[in-house]
Amino acid sequence: MKLDNIDKKLLEELSEDGRLSYVELAEKVGLSRVAVKDRIKNLKEKGVIEKFTVVINSEKYGKQVSAFFDIDVEPMQLQEVAQNLANHPKVASIYQMTGPSTLHTHVLVEDFQKLEVFINEELYSVEGITRVESSIILKRFKSRTGFKL
Repeated sequence: MKLDNIDKKLLEELSEDGRLSYVELAEKVGLSRVAVKDRIKNLKEKGVIEKFTVVINSEKYGKQVSAFFDIDVEPMQLQEVAQNLANHPKVASIYQMTGPSTLHTHVLVEDFQKLEVFINEELYSVEGITRVESSIILKRFKSRTGFKL
């Protein structure tokens, strides 16, 4: 789908504040409220906008430990392992990667004891996982969902 400058401006404004009303967006892009509503509906239908959501500070919510795992998986079990991890409530994101690791997984937990339980019960005990390497976040300087327009 080819986006024009108005669509790009709408996406930029929504990425900064997803709670802007159609009226506020219309003022920012110089269109009517109805035209903005139609454009946003079209962007949703075409899959450019996947969903509207809120970004929660995980630390303030009580998830004090944020860890990344590089997980090697037997090729025949990749899809099953990835789907099981993707369905786990402690897994924030999971990606299939090129290079030495097969899955790159971001996990949020309340404390180091919960992290230990996750590692032992959800990673080390899973058939098909051949290697797990972890990195713990010490300090967050920037975090963003999606990408910057």
